[in-house]
Amino acid sequence: MSKKLVAYFSATGTTRRAAKALAEAAGADLYEIRPAVPYTMSDLNWNDKHSRSSAESGDPAARPALADAKADIAAYDVIFLGFPIWWYTAPKIIRTFLESYDFSGKTVVLFATSGGSSLGHTKEDLAPSCPGAVIRDGKMIRGDSAASLRTFAERF
Repeated sequence: MSKKLVAYFSATGTTRRAAKALAEAAGADLYEIRPAVPYTMSDLNWNDKHSRSSAESGDPAARPALADAKADIAAYDVIFLGFPIWWYTAPKIIRTFLESYDFSGKTVVLFATSGGSSLGHTKEDLAPSCPGAVIRDGKMIRGDSAASLRTFAERF
């Protein structure tokens, strides 16, 4: 049996709730990816092209700093990686997280929350940030039942 971690970034609490439910269903440990500078509601204004989240999404080199880098990635075989979808992909802090650790030989399973988007090309976007890992598209979590999350987690 592989050791599992649910690592997640949540700006508004939606992904946090999904991550906690998935960790419980999977019997996995939980780790929150926190930015050094927390996002405010004005930072998340998708209608303002100058808001922090919009500016980061448009900048390929953006790597928001982490509040800490204390995840014990080496202790896990499978890492469920969760985030909200921003501009059809993962927020740039997810790349910061992936580039801060060695994921070689790990299976990274993506899950996300969104009002209407899919995972789209997120897997391909994130692959360069974790060389040596096997990245798998997971699922969009939108109020899934505990049984549905258990079934999903058991696949990995």
